[in-house]
Amino acid sequence: MTKTSNNEKVITKKDLIKMFWRSLPMEFSWHYERQMHMGFCSMISAGLKKIYINDPKGLSEALQRHLEFFNITPHVSTFVGGITLAMEEMNATQEDFDSSSINAVKAALMGPLSGIGDSLLLGTLRVLAIGIGTSLAMQGNILGPILFLLIFNVPAFVLRYICAMKGYELGATYLEKIQSSGLMEKFMLAAAILGVMVIGGMTNELVAVSTPLVIGSGESATKIQDILNGIMPGMLALATTGIYYKLLQKKVNVLWLIIGTAFIGIVCAQFGILG
Repeated sequence: MTKTSNNEKVITKKDLIKMFWRSLPMEFSWHYERQMHMGFCSMISAGLKKIYINDPKGLSEALQRHLEFFNITPHVSTFVGGITLAMEEMNATQEDFDSSSINAVKAALMGPLSGIGDSLLLGTLRVLAIGIGTSLAMQGNILGPILFLLIFNVPAFVLRYICAMKGYELGATYLEKIQSSGLMEKFMLAAAILGVMVIGGMTNELVAVSTPLVIGSGESATKIQDILNGIMPGMLALATTGIYYKLLQKKVNVLWLIIGTAFIGIVCAQFGILG
């Protein structure tokens, strides 16, 4: 199918509501390799089918595109879904649209939105709901579990709905403006930089690798970990992440990586190589 410059919108409010409902079971297929990728793809699949209704090849490419790694606070996933559908519409109608920008924007949004979602919903609202619900439940009051469900789920459902509508609205208006003004390349660069920063921060915070090895003995012994930290904090974590990245590029099965990590970790800890 040949792309045109027709910018007529095919996604309606009904489609966004459908996406909202399909976002609820997003974590049912969560796994360690790509986490929520199947849930996200399922969430927007109805919209993709409508966008590429006369372009089976385009639909196939879009579905494959959204099976890349994805992870976010589920309650704000519809915001990314709305923006994604808006960008897919542009990709389906514009000849010069860079489809790689779609996943770049998704990757750039995951970190910031997860930080906001986790802090407000999981770290604050859920704790508040549990506190109120538990205090009443301990007194034998049936309102305990009911209030817990209402206090947490009503705002969470409202947020999902608003994110779906505003995400598409923002994507459909803002992205069209930057596309027509020639700012898409700069937008892509900014998204890529933000994505790299998020991955770098996650590497330092979530990958914990240290060594108890020392040079010398007694009180004058120097810890190798202190030397490495002096050169660059988190060097071992970064090196480990780099090794995993190379192995994934070579299509090494994630299950073998997990088993290998456990085995090497046990052996190195036993011989005092890793702490």
